[in-house]
Amino acid sequence: MITYSFLQHYWWFIISLLGGLLVFLLFVQGGQSMLFSLSKSDDEKRLLVNAFGKKWEYTFTTLVTFGGAFFASFPLFYSTSFGGAYWVWMLLLFCFTMQAVSYEFQSKPGNFLGKKTYQVFLFINGVLGTFLLGVAVATFFTGSEFSVNKGNIAGLGAAGPVISQWQNPLHGLEALFNLRNWMLGLAVLFLSRTLAALFLVNRLDHPALEERSRKYVLYNGLPFVVFFLIFLIWTLVSEGYAVDPATGAISMEKMKYLNNLIEMPVIMAFFVLGVVAVLYGIIATLLKPKYSKGIWFAGIGTVVTVTMLLLVSGFNNTAYYPSSYDLQSSLTIQNSSSSEFTLSVMAVVSLLVPFVLAYIFYAWRALEKKRLSLQDLESDGHAY
Repeated sequence: MITYSFLQHYWWFIISLLGGLLVFLLFVQGGQSMLFSLSKSDDEKRLLVNAFGKKWEYTFTTLVTFGGAFFASFPLFYSTSFGGAYWVWMLLLFCFTMQAVSYEFQSKPGNFLGKKTYQVFLFINGVLGTFLLGVAVATFFTGSEFSVNKGNIAGLGAAGPVISQWQNPLHGLEALFNLRNWMLGLAVLFLSRTLAALFLVNRLDHPALEERSRKYVLYNGLPFVVFFLIFLIWTLVSEGYAVDPATGAISMEKMKYLNNLIEMPVIMAFFVLGVVAVLYGIIATLLKPKYSKGIWFAGIGTVVTVTMLLLVSGFNNTAYYPSSYDLQSSLTIQNSSSSEFTLSVMAVVSLLVPFVLAYIFYAWRALEKKRLSLQDLESDGHAY
């Protein structure tokens, strides 16, 4: 029998999987952040813009789906975070809007801003968008300053019908003053750049850019590993936000996230496999001059690793969005989810997700039957 608890855990898994897919697809942003350093001529820059430009919709669509799924399945998180830490989310939205505008208008007739201006916008999206997303996800482990009072829903509280209130005037930007948040933000930035370099090795028919991309796998892969390990070890040895399953009370527990991994061996096994796959994709590309499949190992490994990391933040009686201002206001998959009816209906709809993913995979393969070259841009009526 499908219980309410099963549905809550099921939808946290869906959210986590979407988060993993989103982080993988950030390779588009990572590539944009290297437009000016990786290319040495206008032709090379144009080739890079088109290599990533044909994929930017995937990232944008996944980001919107991720937000929409959160809104439908865990509405209290949506109202608390998006309504409270709005400066971070507004900056992210602005970055991704700049990306869409830049791809669509940089080569349009009458572009009075100039192509380079839009390419600078792409660079900003590549750096700031990935970093801020990493910082936002890090708060799932480090906490945020908000309070929740469900009694206000009737409008009887001092704040009226406002359930959640942000308790810091910076409204999310205070996360930038936490060093551990910076570690994950930088890890996501350099991971996106590493995946972008691996993608170019696999995708381009341009020997000079391919050789340069292999070097960039090392230049970005090394800092990614360092920043990710610092964040991971720091998180595993730190206190975490534990939930009493009987009362729902939140308390601090030593090494909570390490305990979660130990107490959920399947998730730990997949987490380790994901990390190994990412490292294999990077190392094999560096050691084998002709190897070009690293993006698939690193990409799948990224999806698995991020999915497992998010599961650790919400499963096993853990507050996935903790409040450092008021422990008991922390959000869990039990106290922040939609009704059982809503989750049940959505669960039926979610059965279509594998078919959508299969279509995306088919379309991706159909569009990339051969490597992209400068000659292909001349015959492409939709080149940027």
